[in-house]
Amino acid sequence: MDATLTPTQSRVPVRGIQIAIREWPGSEHGRDFLLVHGLASNACTWDGVGAELSAHGHHAIAIDQRGHGRSDKPEAGYGFDEVTADLDALIKEIGLKDPIVCGQSWGGNVVLEFGARYPQALSGLVMVDGGFIDLASAPGATWEQVSVDLKPPPLIGLPRSTMLERMGRFHPNWSSHQLEMQMGNYETMPDQTIRPWLTLDRHMQILRALWDQKPAELFPRVTAPTLIAAAPAPGEDRQERKLHETGIAMQLIPNARIRWYNDSVHDIHVDQPSQLAGWLLENLNEGFFG
Repeated sequence: MDATLTPTQSRVPVRGIQIAIREWPGSEHGRDFLLVHGLASNACTWDGVGAELSAHGHHAIAIDQRGHGRSDKPEAGYGFDEVTADLDALIKEIGLKDPIVCGQSWGGNVVLEFGARYPQALSGLVMVDGGFIDLASAPGATWEQVSVDLKPPPLIGLPRSTMLERMGRFHPNWSSHQLEMQMGNYETMPDQTIRPWLTLDRHMQILRALWDQKPAELFPRVTAPTLIAAAPAPGEDRQERKLHETGIAMQLIPNARIRWYNDSVHDIHVDQPSQLAGWLLENLNEGFFG
C-alpha cells in the first residue's frame, strides 16, 4: 500500500465507551464513507478499500465495533439497538456528512438495521456479503443447532505463526498485507500466542441477536440507495439459500443494485478491494447515491 494512504488511528468517545477508528483523508469535494466489519473481525480488513477510496479523493473511516479490536469491550450492549446507536453517535461525534455506510457479513446486517432505524443519517448503504443473512429462516433451523454450528473454535493459546500459516493455506492468493489485515482479529500475547479480541460470551450475544433479527422486515424501511455485493456460497444448498436471501433483499429494498463477485469467498473487501471500491465509485460517479 502507498505509504501516503496508510490510515491514521485514534479512539473516539461514543456513548460512554471508546471506539477505535482507522481514517483515510479525502479531498474538499469528496464524500464520507463509514466502513463496518463483520463478526469477530476488525477495522483493518477494510484497509484496501479505504486506501482506494482515499486515492480517489474520498474520506473513509473504518471502525472496530464494540468488543472488537482496539475498541472498548463492555460486558453488554451487543444487540442491534446498541451497535446501531454506536454508529449514529460516532457519525455525529466526528462530523461525517451524509456518509455512505458499508458493512460486511454481520456488519452488513448492522448497517441494514442502521439504515432502517436512522434513515436521515446516511446517503447510501452498501452490504458486502451480508445484510441479507437470515439465520432463523433456513429450513429446519433452530437456535440450539445454530449456536453449536456457528460457535467459534477455541483459539486462545494458539501460536500466532500457526494461525498465520492456516490463513495462508486457506487464502493462497492473499498477500502478506492481506493476511495481516485478517490477523488483526486477534490479540498477540507476549509469548506470541493469540486470543480473539472478541470473547466467546460476547460472540454468542451477537450471534443470538443475528438469529433474532428479521431482515425481510427491515428491507422496506431502507430509503437510502443500496448496493449489495455478494460472493458465491460453497455448496449447492448454501448457494441456493444465498440466492433466495439476496432475491428477497432485491425485491423488498426500494432502490437496490447487486453485483456478484464470483472469484471471491465472503471476504470480498479483503479479496478484491480495488474491484469493490471501483464499483462503489462507479455508482457514486453515476449519481446513484445522490
